[in-house]
Amino acid sequence: MMKVRDLSVLLGVILIIVMLVIPLPGWLLSVLILCNISLALIVILVSMNTSEPLQFSIFPSLLLLLTLFRLGLNVSTTRSILSEADAGGVVATFGTFVIGGNPLVGFVVFTILVIIQFLVITKGSERVSEVAARFTLDAMPGKQMSIDADLNAGMINEQQAKDRREKVEREADFYGAMDGASKFVKGDAIAGIIIVLINIIFGLIIGMMQMGMTFQEAIGTYMQLTVGDGLVSQIPALLISTATGIVVTRVSSQGNLGSDVTEQLLRYPKLLYIAAGTIFLFGFTPINFFLTTSIALILGISAYWLSRPPAQPVVDHEIEEEQAESAQMQSSENVVDLISMDPIEFEFGYSLIPLVDTNQGGDLMDRIVMIRRQLAIELGIVIPVVRIRDNIQLSPNTYQLKVKGNEVAQGELMLDHYLAMIPGEDDEIDGIDTTEPAFGLPAKWIDEEDKDNAELSGYTVVDPPSVVSTHITEVIKKHAHLLLGRQETKQLIDHLKESNPILVEEVTPEPLSIGDVQKVLSKLLREQVSIRNLPVIFETLADFGKMTNDTELLGEYARQALAPQITKQYMQQGGMLKVITIAGEVEQMIADHIQNTEHGSYLALDPNTQQKIIRSVTEKVEAISLEEEIPIILCSPTIRMFVKQLLDRFFPHVVVLSYNELEPDLDVQSIGVVNVA
Repeated sequence: MMKVRDLSVLLGVILIIVMLVIPLPGWLLSVLILCNISLALIVILVSMNTSEPLQFSIFPSLLLLLTLFRLGLNVSTTRSILSEADAGGVVATFGTFVIGGNPLVGFVVFTILVIIQFLVITKGSERVSEVAARFTLDAMPGKQMSIDADLNAGMINEQQAKDRREKVEREADFYGAMDGASKFVKGDAIAGIIIVLINIIFGLIIGMMQMGMTFQEAIGTYMQLTVGDGLVSQIPALLISTATGIVVTRVSSQGNLGSDVTEQLLRYPKLLYIAAGTIFLFGFTPINFFLTTSIALILGISAYWLSRPPAQPVVDHEIEEEQAESAQMQSSENVVDLISMDPIEFEFGYSLIPLVDTNQGGDLMDRIVMIRRQLAIELGIVIPVVRIRDNIQLSPNTYQLKVKGNEVAQGELMLDHYLAMIPGEDDEIDGIDTTEPAFGLPAKWIDEEDKDNAELSGYTVVDPPSVVSTHITEVIKKHAHLLLGRQETKQLIDHLKESNPILVEEVTPEPLSIGDVQKVLSKLLREQVSIRNLPVIFETLADFGKMTNDTELLGEYARQALAPQITKQYMQQGGMLKVITIAGEVEQMIADHIQNTEHGSYLALDPNTQQKIIRSVTEKVEAISLEEEIPIILCSPTIRMFVKQLLDRFFPHVVVLSYNELEPDLDVQSIGVVNVA
């Protein structure tokens, strides 16, 4: 069945070529003319019964084919009129009806019809197509932002967002195609007028000079045939032009043109009955009754065949019960759905609803979209959708952030105030004391009238939406390693495989599994190292993965390969890096107490020595914190990860780097030494 559908359009195009080249007999021209009228009727009826343009997405291509078919008929009828003074019964009958015995009156009536077709319908449809295409393209960014907002608000899932984006793109393609296809209709109307003039002028010349007709006989014969030919051509053109205007006032398809034409054109079998009845009524005119009845009968049989209900398979009652139970288990009310957990949740009290309500000017959802894009660039991972919901159990001005169901941060906002962060120890502005939630800095909530004074006094003043969006950004950065699971890692690997297939094949599934790769990437993210440069990381894994499967050690190798990136990340102004170094005897002590087992390596240092190291680090870190600089400890590559493990519980914000993670030309300045004296 599909093959017949696919061939239908191909055969139609071949028929058009035949009409342009080979003379056709009058009876065949009559058949083709009636088919043209039938197709035009079906098209306009379908366009009137579609609820959205995408249900008739093949209309631009179909419009081109029907226009070519109509022009092919014009060429064939013109050849027959000029060569034989005959174009079949349909053309002669239409001409006789319009002329009514007076060629001049008939020509005037026909001219009026052509003017209506060209100036009213065609020009109007063309203008509507242009405006619809322009407005659709202008509205695309807004529609895309609306989809992203719904996605971040949790109103739709990723698949629904993908489907809606595809629909927006298809609508843009459809209206763009309609803008171009409307030009076909305009050109067809102009061609119809020119063909009518050619038939009349050259018909008179041929009739009088070659066929020996008198002027009266020639004008009567060729005027009748010309007007009849113009009518059978312009009536379908008028219907198609009207259908064009209907479709564009009320977008590419995934199937091929043949299947889409037959599927969408015959989507409403009942409409074929209407077309069949119209053609049947033509039989009561001087048109060949047998011919019109035959075509009407074909349309009626086709409508009946297409409207038959599909055969209902006999299903055993036990099978029906099993299917009903299965559907119930898969329903949205199934308790299995209750155990699903969102990766990131943002819950807020009722007083903070204006933050997310667009009707009240809230733009938090748009900010979250930008946060996800920003973090994708900074960290190299796709941040999951942030589920946003209100929670009446929270205090009105409180919000909280959850990662995989666990609360990781909370804060409090005053929407009618501004947050002013205190510069140093100066405190000159009156306000409500608080703490900036993202970085824990002392701050105050101030009124709007105090905003300008605070800024002049050196305070950093931000509005509540900026406060919460900054907090969300920092929380996601801190917990990015928890958001990268095996499924997300597999997506990153598949994306890398598109551009580096050989590199991926050398790493996974052998010698490293997806879980091993995930642990390495998670280790990097845990210490705020971006994994966006995935090819470099995989190059390192390909080199060292065959030597060891210790993911901690592989993570250290990956950090060293990312030395230019890490250097740029922590380098201070002037190309300098201020660090705290570790005394040589302390490094040796740590290296001597590293225990290697088959399950990995760990530091076995006695508690007393650990306390001395931590006490020394505390003194150095506090001194640096007073200078508002990031504490960075520099040590040898062999002990870096053990130093980080030792300090992580007490100083999670302290950065631990190794010499191999810095560029050789970097100016490193030691501002303190860790010792155990």
